[in-house]
Amino acid sequence: MARGLNKVMIISNLGRDPEMRFTPSGSPVTNFTVAVNRNRKGPTATRSRRPSGSVVAWDKLAEISDKYLRKGNTVYVEGRLQSRKYTDKDGIERTTVEIVATDMNMLGGRAEGADLDGGMGGQSYSGGGRQQAQPQRAARQNSAIDEDSDIDDVPF
Repeated sequence: MARGLNKVMIISNLGRDPEMRFTPSGSPVTNFTVAVNRNRKGPTATRSRRPSGSVVAWDKLAEISDKYLRKGNTVYVEGRLQSRKYTDKDGIERTTVEIVATDMNMLGGRAEGADLDGGMGGQSYSGGGRQQAQPQRAARQNSAIDEDSDIDDVPF
């Protein structure tokens, strides 16, 4: 039996700040765009093109995205493609394709104003709301250091 595969993995910069809203049932949903530099080849190509994609995150992943991501941040997003129809403000029915995020890894340095727990250095989150990989910085912070121990005994 043949099986289909619908998986998207992208590393990119955010094109705008995330926008969070809530469904009528109270579930948080956050939308943001990602942009990828792609140079065009050929004699008529005079500038690089920046295609962008729309990303949708739900529940805990939506809350994390809204809290920590900002325009220009580098992020790894894993998810699936989804198309949906909607009616625009002029009453015209349109179709859009978006990435529904299932996993996210915030790349780069710590966000300005973020505390040590909320830093952006390599934290990975899944749509289920569980943290997949605890950053070394948080692991060091959480490890108990005996006040009587010599500073040379500190493992970092």
